[in-house]
Amino acid sequence: MPLYFGMFVSVAAYLVGMALKKKLGWAILNPLLVAILLVMALLKATGISYGDYNQGASYISYFLTPATVCLAIPLYKQLELLKKNLAAVLCGITTGVAGSVLSIFAMSLVFRLERVHYVSLLPKSITTAIGMGVAEEAGGIVTITIVSIIFTGILGNIVAEGWFKLVGIREPIAKGLALGTAAHAIGTSKALELGHRVIVVVNKIDRPDQRVYEVIDEVLELLMDLNATDEQLDSPMLFCSGRQGTASVQPDVAGSDLKPLFDTILEYIPGPEADVEAPFQMLVSSIDYSEFVGRIAIGRIERGTIKQNQEIAVCNYHAPDAAPKKAKATALYEFDGLAKVPVTEASAGNIIAMSGIGDVTIGDTICVPDCVEPIEFVKISAPTIEMTFSVNDSPFAGREGKFVTSRQLRDRLFRETLKDVSLRVNEVESSTDSFSVAGRGEMSLSILMETMRREGYEFQVSPPRVLYQEIDGVKCEPLERLVADVPNDCVGAVMEKIGSRKGEFLSMNPVGSRTKLEFLVPSRGLFGYRNEFLTDTKGEGIMASVFEKYAPVKGEIQRRSTGSLVAFETGEAVTYGLFNAQERGILFIGAGVPVYAGMIVGETPKQEDISVNVCKKKQLTNMRASGSDDALRLTTPRTLSLEQCLEFLADDELLECTPENLRLRKRVLDHGERMKLASRKKG
Repeated sequence: MPLYFGMFVSVAAYLVGMALKKKLGWAILNPLLVAILLVMALLKATGISYGDYNQGASYISYFLTPATVCLAIPLYKQLELLKKNLAAVLCGITTGVAGSVLSIFAMSLVFRLERVHYVSLLPKSITTAIGMGVAEEAGGIVTITIVSIIFTGILGNIVAEGWFKLVGIREPIAKGLALGTAAHAIGTSKALELGHRVIVVVNKIDRPDQRVYEVIDEVLELLMDLNATDEQLDSPMLFCSGRQGTASVQPDVAGSDLKPLFDTILEYIPGPEADVEAPFQMLVSSIDYSEFVGRIAIGRIERGTIKQNQEIAVCNYHAPDAAPKKAKATALYEFDGLAKVPVTEASAGNIIAMSGIGDVTIGDTICVPDCVEPIEFVKISAPTIEMTFSVNDSPFAGREGKFVTSRQLRDRLFRETLKDVSLRVNEVESSTDSFSVAGRGEMSLSILMETMRREGYEFQVSPPRVLYQEIDGVKCEPLERLVADVPNDCVGAVMEKIGSRKGEFLSMNPVGSRTKLEFLVPSRGLFGYRNEFLTDTKGEGIMASVFEKYAPVKGEIQRRSTGSLVAFETGEAVTYGLFNAQERGILFIGAGVPVYAGMIVGETPKQEDISVNVCKKKQLTNMRASGSDDALRLTTPRTLSLEQCLEFLADDELLECTPENLRLRKRVLDHGERMKLASRKKG
């Protein structure tokens, strides 16, 4: 018999067990249990004695003690997490130990166990290396101790998931404490197994400035900062191009389609698990609206089954004292692609749409009336940015839009609040044609504007402004956490600009040829900064921001250091007039574009506005011919997107939005009236 035969057989049997568990996913197929049964079957079939087998298998036990000691390393890495949850850890361990001791005591009384037997059973929830020593020191039978330890670990591993679902334990920390205390190392491995699996997808690898390998390192650092498990750190990684619709498992090998991504999802991510027999429960994650049925709640059924016309109750995690609202699921829909398909019944795991609840909102929990249990949900933050939407009153009003009246504009804005729960719409008291619209940022409002344009609406909007709050008698403004990823040689320019906008520097993290900067900046300080940021970083910078908190107002911030080129008269822009105007700044329009007096046609580097006559034609004489205009060269005009237009707006300017055009204009169109207002401000 080869010396290491037993060790090779044990390892091979365990690997087979792991493969079976991975392929079939059955809880009972614990790798250790499978390995024990396979070894027993092999010894029985071949007639090999246990002594011969154990001669080689005993070498595995040498690794038991150092492996146990090595558990201190991941514990040390999670030291901050343990400190944060110290009370829960101490309470969980104390309760688990007490439960284990009492269970052994009860077994001793029922089965009349002798001291040597219950002493052997006491270390059943301790890892094997330590449990053997404890049993031997107390005068127990080590063999019984080993068997009880293995049995406890395997049993805990098998029943853990079902038991957690039964008693409603969802917190990962609670699961880890329960399994680690009750089922020692085997249970701990199961706790890691219950963690969420991750697939890392690196996009935009087709770009010439892609940084695939740097991004891989950054992702791994992020996972480590998030206390990811070893399995999560070893997650599959794919490299994609969204524009080309390709995915590949190798960063240097271009893909042909997205099949590798879909195959990885099917292979690596487990299917949804839900209890169909439990009371119905669903978290509303999205809202749709229909003119016929009103609000439609959309979400994934967490548990149970829902039938058409069934009585339901609506509650919210952040309003525990509020009484549940009674309603009826008048209609149910499942999704087939982008289409909604009516159904009469839906069960756990399905994503459905439900009508019949008048004032349902995102974050609400829909459940049965006799089991009202709200699901925890992040509270939707209040709006921080406000704009005024009003009826277009420019000289070109009504030419391009289908919906142009105040009634149509009002109905459309209030209808949007039925779908977007973060949106606030109020009528302006001083005007019947204007509406105050508040949202969670410039982007959310710009999406609304673009959607309305495509639907045929014509309107005009004011510059965005922040919503202040008074906290403890102090006027406060919203602050945003800004993260900027810029080339190393652009760090100084970005920090200087953010500093002038009252930004507070938080951290700097160099990563290769780039640097990640983090700031706290007032929301109003970011108005109009994106274009400057792209200029300062030569188009290579990446910035993102999210609302952080309200803080005392940081003082005056200059919004724009440039002025506007304003058309002097109404007409059509011509080459001669534009050629003279481009010497004053950068043009936004080209020849042949209709303009009106007070319309903004460009930007000047000076802070004051300049009136230009872009409609001026060359006076024709015997010495001057119209064909001589061909010699005039115009610079290519800068075309502004919707977001760029919003960033450009000054306090005395408006943005005219139509299905066909975006026009910047002054609030007061008449040149003489603007001059009078300017002189009054100076006086």
